[in-house]
Amino acid sequence: MKNSTLLIIVGLESSLTELGKKLEAVRTLPAHATILIVGETPVFPYYAMGVPPYGTTAVPREWEISVAESNAAFKKKSDEIEALLEHHDVSGEVCILASEPALVSDAIARHAMLCDMAIVADDLRKPETLFRQVVYGVLFQSPVGIMLNDHNLETFCAPKKVLVAWNSDLYSARAVHQALPLLRQAEEVIIASVDPITTEYRDGEDPGVDIAKWLSHHGCNVDVQQYPSGGQTIGDSILKRTQELGADLIVMGSYGHSRAREAFFGGTTRTIIEQTDQAVFLAH
Repeated sequence: MKNSTLLIIVGLESSLTELGKKLEAVRTLPAHATILIVGETPVFPYYAMGVPPYGTTAVPREWEISVAESNAAFKKKSDEIEALLEHHDVSGEVCILASEPALVSDAIARHAMLCDMAIVADDLRKPETLFRQVVYGVLFQSPVGIMLNDHNLETFCAPKKVLVAWNSDLYSARAVHQALPLLRQAEEVIIASVDPITTEYRDGEDPGVDIAKWLSHHGCNVDVQQYPSGGQTIGDSILKRTQELGADLIVMGSYGHSRAREAFFGGTTRTIIEQTDQAVFLAH
């Protein structure tokens, strides 16, 4: 990932100490960092605004004060991160995204389009609505993947053992293609298929062998394994195998089902995104 551009997405409550560790990792690559501060702005109280000729047009003073305080908080955080970039001697810039949650996805996507990978800081998991929009913006509206739970970018810089959750769907192949720079650095890559459908027209007669052969041409040390879920969900089975194998990163495609179905009934992607212990790279 040398000379790449990394989009590091943080919130107003992000720890400068944790961000400093990420920037030190970026410096050693070296890479360029685009740090995006994301937060919600006070929603304009349209219900309180009079409309001529039935009322006077007036902006509530309380809303103006809230906006001024929000802008001041963003400016303070931006100045702190600018100083941190200079302290760690990292090439980069700081951007601010202050928006209503519903508009975050589009804005995130515009930034991600000009980067090689998006990395989300842990503090952005709250509020959940904002976190979900950040993830959706990268996965569904940009051409790059997203890294979660890599707290100090140690896995990103030097992955040792990577588990690729593989099936023959397009989104899985996209994840492998986008994660290729990481896979080429890894000491071992495990192609893991859970409950594969071993037919010529589904996952292949020997699932995982085809993608393993392609990765081996790139110099990856690849092992292929097939697992039964044993009554567990696919997401839980992937996490269990990752822990048993001692893998430090999961690479997988996301949202094989619709977002609505995942939201109501759960799914593999939702399980992997909601957990906070295992570093994971997702693409769609």
